[in-house]
Amino acid sequence: MSSPTIVIVGAGVLGLSTAFELKRRGHGVTVVDPGGPNASRVAAGMVAPAMEAAIDDVSPERAALLRAGRDLWPGFAAASGVVLTQGPAEWRGGDVDAIEARLETLGFAARRDGDRMITDEDLQIEPDQAMAALCAALDGAVVKGCVTGLSRDTGGWRVETDGGELTASTVVLASGTEAAVSGTPEATRALVEGVQPIRGQIGVTTCALTRRVARGPGAYVAPMTGGAVIGATMEPGRRDTAPDPAVGERLVEAAWRVLGRTPEPLSIEWRAGVRGASADGLPMAGPAPDGEGLFLALAPRRNGWLLGPMVGAVVADAIEGRAPSPEARALDPRRF
Repeated sequence: MSSPTIVIVGAGVLGLSTAFELKRRGHGVTVVDPGGPNASRVAAGMVAPAMEAAIDDVSPERAALLRAGRDLWPGFAAASGVVLTQGPAEWRGGDVDAIEARLETLGFAARRDGDRMITDEDLQIEPDQAMAALCAALDGAVVKGCVTGLSRDTGGWRVETDGGELTASTVVLASGTEAAVSGTPEATRALVEGVQPIRGQIGVTTCALTRRVARGPGAYVAPMTGGAVIGATMEPGRRDTAPDPAVGERLVEAAWRVLGRTPEPLSIEWRAGVRGASADGLPMAGPAPDGEGLFLALAPRRNGWLLGPMVGAVVADAIEGRAPSPEARALDPRRF
């Protein structure tokens, strides 16, 4: 294996977004990932600050951060080849009055239509296409392998993998919910191993159930090429990835209620993945607390796609020694 300047451990959305941002700034990068199932693919690809902020009833400051993440997407998508779509997103059923009030308080443009709230502020990508586009844009920089150890080296790091040894001036840990590898400095290890696993399950069907993202109590239904996706659970503490039939049944029942339609038979491919969350629900992006040349891009909870370009920019700025932006201060791993 070659000896790149920057090694990124993990090829989920945060690892790939960071790698792409660094590459387009002229840095040499190699992304090491074992391959196989990836939680970033178990998603509907929501880039949805308005609905996410309203559903979670976040603070104005958190809503502004999510909006700033969304605003980076058009340029990021154009540069990387990720297909970005915009269309109305709806909240149907449930407490429409509360959703309306939150959207208004947080400054998101929305309109009411009977028992629905509609916003044009949210975007969507398709995870499979986005992952493929980012990998293609990285032009061979993603290599298959497992990182087994880290150690300090003169002026940088040695990265041990099952395919050989890499040397790097900089290492970015974007390893999801995986355990810290051998040699990770103590304070960084505590942050990595403190990431909370959250299991999520979605279903993909070839039936075109909706033309726009529809959300409501217990489920969402989103259009995808060739059909639709039904989601999604948030099950803290679970690491298993075998689809759960009972969970799937509950999601389908809730999805039909959201759509306001009589249930009908569907052929559904169920998928489950495990994403990570920090203690405050925001990613950890930026310098590690105790390792010069060591950075983190971890724990986006359910906003990995929304905040991917922001995380990439924050980490790249930190590597380049730029003054931290307000977003960088909000995501700084050292806040813990």
